[in-house]
Amino acid sequence: MGKKGVLLVNLGTPDSPEVSDVRKYLDEFLMDERVIDINAFSRTLLVKGVIVPFRSPKTSKLYKEIWDENGSPLLYYSKIQAAMLAEKLGDGYHVELAMRYQSPSISSALERMKAGLVESIQVIPLFPQYASASTGSVMQLVMELLSSWPTIPPVSFINSFHDNKLMIETFADNAKKYQPETYDQILFSFHGLPERQLKKCDHSGGHCLQSSDCCQQLTDVNKFCYSAQCHDTAKLIAAELAIPVEKYSVCFQSRLGKEPWVQPYTSDVLKELAVQGKKRLLVFCPAFVADCLETVYEVSVEYGEEFKKLGGEEVQLVASLNDHPKWIEALSEMVKAS
Repeated sequence: MGKKGVLLVNLGTPDSPEVSDVRKYLDEFLMDERVIDINAFSRTLLVKGVIVPFRSPKTSKLYKEIWDENGSPLLYYSKIQAAMLAEKLGDGYHVELAMRYQSPSISSALERMKAGLVESIQVIPLFPQYASASTGSVMQLVMELLSSWPTIPPVSFINSFHDNKLMIETFADNAKKYQPETYDQILFSFHGLPERQLKKCDHSGGHCLQSSDCCQQLTDVNKFCYSAQCHDTAKLIAAELAIPVEKYSVCFQSRLGKEPWVQPYTSDVLKELAVQGKKRLLVFCPAFVADCLETVYEVSVEYGEEFKKLGGEEVQLVASLNDHPKWIEALSEMVKAS
């Protein structure tokens, strides 16, 4: 029998922090119909005519701030995760890493699996909480690519792992060295999404954003809701660390444009906490399994500076899952459980 194929897919990163490579990355990323889910004509005008030309130079400067001898942190840690998982799973498995946007591509990873004569393919989008713009996009592209194969092997997907016990424990382990109980407030800052994307995922047609607390509890109605899964992840990490509900806040970062996104926004929460006299904040970013621009720079630098201007003293980022052995064990268990 052939090996079992395992495809890990993360979001992506430019090939370099130079403007030309950032431009290519942003163009591919933002032209995805699931990321900016408006009609193709309007999306093309917006992305190619406005966002990419004006945003690329600014984003290039940010990437240069986090780029080091290992390159992009996201790609660096993703490669380590794939290598550690391959070693842990052993010879019966063929593990490949791909990025949804840019390199290494999903297409090339699947072709290597085909050449390796794998007997099955399991796809794990490396996004703990399901969103159409992330996990859904990976699933769609994989299915489109495989649909052209004359022989399609058995294929399976991990839809989400927002409540994975070992993942929760890993985030908690990474936080313990900072003594969370000594901080004034704990923030769980997740990547944001437009509210319209939440509503599109509401198959009941009458639950999403109909009340201020509709995402607070995960139920059969909202089980695929990104925001509800985020709240559930935060609740589980807080429970693992015995953080009382009044001591932590859930918020959403990285808003793009002026339309409503999932709330509360991280910037607004920082202002509220500063007004309350909070001085020291410990911040988790549990929408990411590897440190990246949104964690290393947006939280540690931008939000850190913003909070200090508001009168705060410290914003401490909890490291992502990165190369923690317990996270690799979590991935291994996911693979073997399917």
